[in-house]
Amino acid sequence: MSQTLRCIVMGAAGRDFHDVQTFFRTHPGFRVLAITAAQIPFIDERAFPRELAGPSYEADIPIVDESELPRLVKEHAIDFVFLSYSDLSHVEVMHKAAIAEAAGASFALLGPRHTQLASRLPVIAVTASRTGAGKSPITQFLAAHLRARGRRVGVLRHPMPYGDLRAQVVQRFATPDDLERHRCTIEEREEYAPYVAMGMPIFAGVDYARVLAAAEAEADVILWDGGNNDTPFLRPDLWITVVDALRPGHELAYHPGETNLRAAHVIVISKVARARPEDVATVEANVHAANPAARVIHADLRVRVEPDGAIEGKRVLVVEDGPTVTHGGMAFGAGTVAAREGGARALVDPRPFAVGTIAQAFGRYAHLGAVLPALGYSEAQRRELAETIERAAPELVVDGSPAGVVDMLGITLPCARVRYTLAQVSGPKLEALVDEALSGAATRKE
Repeated sequence: MSQTLRCIVMGAAGRDFHDVQTFFRTHPGFRVLAITAAQIPFIDERAFPRELAGPSYEADIPIVDESELPRLVKEHAIDFVFLSYSDLSHVEVMHKAAIAEAAGASFALLGPRHTQLASRLPVIAVTASRTGAGKSPITQFLAAHLRARGRRVGVLRHPMPYGDLRAQVVQRFATPDDLERHRCTIEEREEYAPYVAMGMPIFAGVDYARVLAAAEAEADVILWDGGNNDTPFLRPDLWITVVDALRPGHELAYHPGETNLRAAHVIVISKVARARPEDVATVEANVHAANPAARVIHADLRVRVEPDGAIEGKRVLVVEDGPTVTHGGMAFGAGTVAAREGGARALVDPRPFAVGTIAQAFGRYAHLGAVLPALGYSEAQRRELAETIERAAPELVVDGSPAGVVDMLGITLPCARVRYTLAQVSGPKLEALVDEALSGAATRKE
């Protein structure tokens, strides 16, 4: 090996950028020659800004499609390939390791000690075993609880910088105009808009040391709202992990969701009311075996439709949260639950009507059936999503997207909005555990 180790970071526009600025910036003996891109469309063919990578970088770091990995490893005599993105099965992780090793490189993962930032404020982190497990309702519930207790809450969201990275170093969203000004994709709006509607600012970006500082200036407690099943970028005083009763066994089979499971102080088993009892039992047994010290809570998602009764007897097209039903692997989400429980006459299959990149997504995610993922990572893709909906011509669109995607698209078809909130079923009260943790954290940080 050369004295300076030549590296590639495998990413998906989030964790990869954070790892570059935490581990690689402070370990100049490891030099990043390229970052690869996966999962999210249209994020390759950019570059990571040299000023964010550190003073030893004279040029931006190129971002290329992950399919280029074997060629890059061979052409640049790469020493290490670091995996820096989430929601991959353990089998997929090892396939990627084999690809890197077959090309000649070593394969590595970075852990919390090398990548987590320390806050001067108490930190509550909400993570998950899989995308779509139910993090957001829990995080929003806790944000409302803390505000009701008189706390100034700084919500930090896992990054989604899919545009101009230099313009997205630190982002603060407090009004609908902020969402427009930052040219947010549908996926970003799904995560940010609920907090904006609550009247609560949410912070994100590329440089999380600066994002954290911005939030700390306005807050007395930090709430980490995780993305996918990634680990927190901040060192938590209370680590909450949500596992999905509808996907038994996934809590032990996906990276880094199993890390979240094993590291958590509190584990919330979600969607228990709609899961088979034997599946809840399987998840419970896995939780207790992997993390016997964790406090365990059972919870469900309370689904409601606006306007009430709008679905009954209708031929409906269900639009679901995009990440949940694409790389999250779910065949349905809250919109489908609402359609079935609301008495829909039929669910329209969108696949025959899909156009452009929406049709390509159905080809890529073969598990999808009669649901339409709310994909909108570019203006062109949003137009294709709107065209797909209009071509399907349902009597009613059931919008299960957290941000209300149909309104964004300007669709004139009748629409029903689906909303879902946390409903704790059993176990110690989650809000009490948070209050207890904050009391202890305040004592430790004085």
